[in-house]
Amino acid sequence: MSTRFLADTAVLTGRSLRHVTRSPDTIVTTTIMPIAFMLLFVYVFGGSIRTGSDAYVDYLLPGILIITVASGISYTAFRLFTDLSSGIFERFQSMPIARSAVLWAHVLTSVVACLVSLAVVVLVALLMGFRSGAGPLAWLAVVGILVLFTVALTWIAVIVGLSAKSVDGVSAFSYPLILLPFVSSAFVLTAAMPGPVRAFAENQPVTSIVDTIRRLFGQQPAGTDIWVALAWCAGILVVAYVLALAAYRRRTV
Repeated sequence: MSTRFLADTAVLTGRSLRHVTRSPDTIVTTTIMPIAFMLLFVYVFGGSIRTGSDAYVDYLLPGILIITVASGISYTAFRLFTDLSSGIFERFQSMPIARSAVLWAHVLTSVVACLVSLAVVVLVALLMGFRSGAGPLAWLAVVGILVLFTVALTWIAVIVGLSAKSVDGVSAFSYPLILLPFVSSAFVLTAAMPGPVRAFAENQPVTSIVDTIRRLFGQQPAGTDIWVALAWCAGILVVAYVLALAAYRRRTV
């Protein structure tokens, strides 16, 4: 990476972050839904769900963290769509700015905003009784996986933001991602699911990521789950990044 690219990305990231801080309801909104799900499942459904965990919130939290990421990145697509609609991209093109710095600024802003939302959700989970004896390295591993997953999904959001024709199209983007954890091991054991649903749940990215985080929190060996999770994240990231750059070239030619 050139010095110019890094400098341009830093400046544009500061611009995007200022927009987020001027609209704090963005972060508030992305945390309300995951927290509402956590309250609902722990205090309403938790008593009838058997997971083998002493506290259902301990079992549930990894899936809620994934939902937090999914709800947060929808704003990346919206911010990108807004910039395109307002003509700011044309202004950037007329300036000596590294082309990909514009996109990376949105991605880094998404990571920062998601980390803040994740911290709030974890704090609420602690108040609800979540406990983990995981050490600093395990927590760093959890943060690393969540950041990698956030970056991967954010590049998908970039594709949507560059390709969407309306605000409604941008807004609908996050719904499938938010619903995906419900067909995984995030809320219930996959063994309790019907055959075809179980097959899908056990072979989609959310299950491996959730199981890895759950094991790290529980001070258990991550086993092969962590490598499967990293492979999913890396694969999604590479494909989404290539497609996002292609979409960006089409929109800015």
